[in-house]
Amino acid sequence: MNNSPKFIVFEGIDGAGKTTQIKRLASHLENLGIKCNITAEPTTYPSGKKIREALSGRLAVTPLEMAEMFASDREIHNAHEHDGINACLENGVTVISDRYYYSSLAYQGAALGYDIVARLNLDNVSIRRPDLCVFLDLTPERSLERIGARADVPTEIYENREYLEKTRKMFFDTFERLKARGENIIVIDAYGSVDEVAERIADAVLPIFE
Repeated sequence: MNNSPKFIVFEGIDGAGKTTQIKRLASHLENLGIKCNITAEPTTYPSGKKIREALSGRLAVTPLEMAEMFASDREIHNAHEHDGINACLENGVTVISDRYYYSSLAYQGAALGYDIVARLNLDNVSIRRPDLCVFLDLTPERSLERIGARADVPTEIYENREYLEKTRKMFFDTFERLKARGENIIVIDAYGSVDEVAERIADAVLPIFE
């Protein structure tokens, strides 16, 4: 097992189980002697908190402003001197992020078009490329079922069937484009028990540490 740090991103439409599976993977890797740091976008920095206000509908922004806010927050996520992505990797810690620029290309790309969001992210040298993106695939119908079953969790502006259908398609369109650029992206079936999905993820992730 090669313990060199990696940058792993989890993606999926809402309700796919990213939070649970990220914790399971981090625990599994830690048991193998691989130090991990779990992070997420939007971040907990002021830039990320402003995005959460916009996602909740409390702050009115245009689709372009939203895309720019995410790109700015992502730059900070990379560069923060204490717990940023670059700092963790330099200190030998694997980073597992809940969402990254794939979400921007899908969610904001659905409204603005791929090219505008790609310029903000893929052409930005301050935004690191992940070693692996794990996409947990779920239909919009099942996504909404899981979202509806959450207790005391506010609904976000993107959580409706029409937008989820469009976003899922945008994710797959985005993956085709990024695979052509050499990015490592794996789609995992998110149906089944937590243990079943966790096993599929481990089988997909462990080879990058070999």
